[in-house]
Amino acid sequence: MTYGKILLLILLSSFSFAAHSQTTATISGYVKDGSEPITGASIFLKGTKQGVVSNAQGYYELKNLVPGTYTVSISFLGYEKDSKQVTLKPAQNLNLNFSLKKDQQQLHDVNINGKTKTQQVKESGFSVNAIETKKYANTTADLNQILNRSTGVRIREQGGLGSDFKFSINGLSGKQVKFFIDGIPMDVMGSAMSLNNIPVNMAERLEVYKGVVPVQLGADAMGGAVNVVTNQKVSNYLDLSHSYGSFQTNRSSLTGQYVNQQTGLIIKGNGFFNSSENSYKMKNVDLVSGGLRDGNFIYDVNGAEYYKGDARRFHDNYLSALGQVEVGITNKSWADVLFVGGGYNEGHQDLQTGFDQQTVYGKVKRTNFAKSATLRYKKNNFITEGLNLSVFAARSKDTYKTTDTAFRNYNWDGTYFTKGYTEMGNSVKSISNIVRPRTYLMANLSYVINNEHSLNLNYTIDHLKNKNFNQLQTDHDSVPGLINKQILGFAYQQNLLDNRLSNTIFAKYYHLGLERSKSITGRYVTQDTTFSNFGYGIASRYKLTDGIGLKASYEHSYRLQETEEVFGDGLNVLGNPNLKPESSHNLNLGAYYGFQINKNSFFFEASGFYRNAKDFIFPVPDVRSKLIKSENQSSVRITGFESEARYSYAQLLSLTLNLTYQNAINTTKEGQTESYSVPGTYLNKIPNQPWLFGNADFTIGQDNLLGKDTRLQFNWFTQYVNWFYLTWESKGNPIDKSDIPTQFVHSASLSYSLQKGKYNISAECRNLTDQLTYDNFKLQKPGRSFSVKFRYFIQ
Repeated sequence: MTYGKILLLILLSSFSFAAHSQTTATISGYVKDGSEPITGASIFLKGTKQGVVSNAQGYYELKNLVPGTYTVSISFLGYEKDSKQVTLKPAQNLNLNFSLKKDQQQLHDVNINGKTKTQQVKESGFSVNAIETKKYANTTADLNQILNRSTGVRIREQGGLGSDFKFSINGLSGKQVKFFIDGIPMDVMGSAMSLNNIPVNMAERLEVYKGVVPVQLGADAMGGAVNVVTNQKVSNYLDLSHSYGSFQTNRSSLTGQYVNQQTGLIIKGNGFFNSSENSYKMKNVDLVSGGLRDGNFIYDVNGAEYYKGDARRFHDNYLSALGQVEVGITNKSWADVLFVGGGYNEGHQDLQTGFDQQTVYGKVKRTNFAKSATLRYKKNNFITEGLNLSVFAARSKDTYKTTDTAFRNYNWDGTYFTKGYTEMGNSVKSISNIVRPRTYLMANLSYVINNEHSLNLNYTIDHLKNKNFNQLQTDHDSVPGLINKQILGFAYQQNLLDNRLSNTIFAKYYHLGLERSKSITGRYVTQDTTFSNFGYGIASRYKLTDGIGLKASYEHSYRLQETEEVFGDGLNVLGNPNLKPESSHNLNLGAYYGFQINKNSFFFEASGFYRNAKDFIFPVPDVRSKLIKSENQSSVRITGFESEARYSYAQLLSLTLNLTYQNAINTTKEGQTESYSVPGTYLNKIPNQPWLFGNADFTIGQDNLLGKDTRLQFNWFTQYVNWFYLTWESKGNPIDKSDIPTQFVHSASLSYSLQKGKYNISAECRNLTDQLTYDNFKLQKPGRSFSVKFRYFIQ
C-alpha cells in the first residue's frame, strides 16, 4: 500500500469519527439523596446493554448514544428504583439528575442484599474505618466509647464523664489526630463539642482515616482524622433521649429537623445536656490515719500518718450543655444548600487530680463558654457543568476560666493541710482566664471531567488569637498570642478499568504564622515565626473481584503546632513557645475480602502500617510545675499491623473481632539533637502507650419477638489491653518498674423497641466484673456502673 493510500485511509477514518461524534449524544448528571451524593448507583438504558455506575461525587455519564428515545433507569440498594424517558437529538449533551427516595423494606434487609455506604467507604483507597451507629443508637455510649471499639484506635480517658482524653490512631495521638463533623473541624463549634460529650444519636456514621487524610478535610493531620457524619436527609425527624446511671450521671440529647415542602425552608437543631458527680471509688490510695486501719501498714509523709485504703472521688462534678440551630434552604437554582446557624455551649468541671492520681485537688474548678456563628453554601454545576462549589465559614469565641485560690494540699479522704502555695503549685491565688476568638473559612471546588476522572481543590484558613491573664492581678498584662494556619490541597482522582482501579493523587501546601510572647529576664518579648512546606501522597485500591480488594496509601504530611501546645490550657498543659512543626512519612498496605452466602455476610480486613515521624511532639511530665509539657522528640518510628473480622446473619446477629499491634520506638540518638531526649533511650518503646489491644463486639436481636413492630436486642462488648510501661523501659529496676497491667473489660446492654423504633428503652452495665482499670499515667477509671436510657424517635 502506497503512502498516499495510507494517508487517504487515515483522513477518511478521521472524517468518519468526527461525523460520528457530531451525531451521537451524551446523557450525564448526578444521583443524590437530598443533597448527599450516592456512590455506586446503577444507571442503564432499558432494552440496551449500555450502563454505568455513579462515582464518588454521584456523577455518571452515558456516551456515544445514537439519537432517539430512551428510558433511563436507575437503582441502588436501599432506595426505590426510578426511571425517566428522554429523547436525544444529534450532538446533544443532556443533563439528567436523579433524587432517590429510601425504600424502607430494602433498608431492613440491607445487610443481606448488598453494600451499605459504610462498606463503600471501607473499600476506598484510603485506610479507613467506617462505623454505622444505628445498632448503638439505644445505648448510653458517647462517640468516644464507640470509636474505642474500632481497629487501630485507642482512647485513654483520665477519669469519668467529661474528663480529658488522649485519642490514638496507629500509635500517633493527641493533636496529631483531627476531629470533624460533616467535614468541619469539631473545635470550631466550641470546647464542649468533643467526642466524649457527643451522644451517639447525633451521628449516622463515623469515618476514621489512618495516617493518610483526604484533601477535602483541609487538615494538617499527621496521625489521621475522625469525621462524624450526621443525618443529611431532607425530611422531618425528631430524636429525643435521656439516660440516668451510676455516680448520678444524666445524659440528655435532642436532634431534629423540620422541612416546609412548599417553601423549601429547613430548620435543623441539636443539643445535649450531660452531668455527673463522677463519685466512683478510688482503690488502694493514700488516706490519713488516726491509728492502725484494717491491719494496713501505717507510714509517715510530711509529718502525717497514712495508710492504703479506698475512698470515693469527692470533687469531680461535671456539667456540659450545647445548643445549635441552623436555618436554610436546599435545591434552589442558585444554591443546592444554604444554611446560617448559631450555637452556644458551656461546661463546668470540678478538678479532682492533676495528670496523675498522686496530686489531689479539692477546690480547683474549671468553666468554659463558647459561642459560634456559621454559614454553609453548596452549589453543584457552579458556572459550568461538573464544577461543584462548597463553602463553610465560622466565627467563634472560646473562654476558659480556671480557679485555683486555696493554699491547701488535699488527701483522698477529703482531709487537707495548709501550705505556702496553691493546690496547683502557684505562689499567688489565681483565676486564670483564656480567651480565644477564632475565624475559620473552608472553600472546596471539585470538577468532574467524566466518569473516570475528577479534580478537587481545597483551601482552609484558620485564624486564632490567644489571650491569657489572671483576673486577680489587674496590674499584670495579659500574655497575647496568635496562630494563623493556611492549607491548600489539590487532588486528582481516577476510576479506571471499569471502576476496579481507583487512584487518588494529592498534594498539600502548609503555612503557619505564629506570634507569641516569651519571658526573657522577667519581660515579655514578642516573637514571630513562619513556616511553609509541601506534603504529598497517593491512595489506591484495586478490586481483584467485587469482594476482594488490595489497598495502599502513602502521605508525607506535616502537623502544625496547636494552640494548647504553644500557649497551654490553663489547667494540666504547660505552654511551650519553642515547639516546631512535626512531620511524618505514613504508609499503609492492606487487603479486604467480603462475601455473602444466603443470609450470611462475611468481611475480613488486614493491614500493616509504617510511620516515621520527625520533630515528634510528645507530652512529658514537668516535675517542677507538676504539669504536662509538649516537647519535640527528634525521631520516632512506628510499625505495626491490624486485622478485623466481621460476620452477620440477616438482622439477627453480628460479631466483630479486631486486634492491633503497634511498636513505637524512639529513634533519636543521644546528642543527635537539642530536642527533648532522655539519655540511653535509643530504640526504646515510647512510654505510656499501649502496644497490643483488641475488641470483641457481639449483637443479637430479633424483630417482632414480643409483638408486632418490636425489636429486642442484646449487645456484648469486651476490650483487651496488654500491659505496658509508664516510663522508659531501659530506666529503673524491671522488678518494681511502674506499668499498667493487662486489662479485660466487659460490658453489656439490652434494649427493647416498639412501633418500629418510635419508643425505645435500654439497660446497660459497663465493666461487669468491676475490674480495676487504668489509663493515662495510671489514673484509675470508673468501676462497675449501671444505666438506663429512654429514647423517642419519629421520622
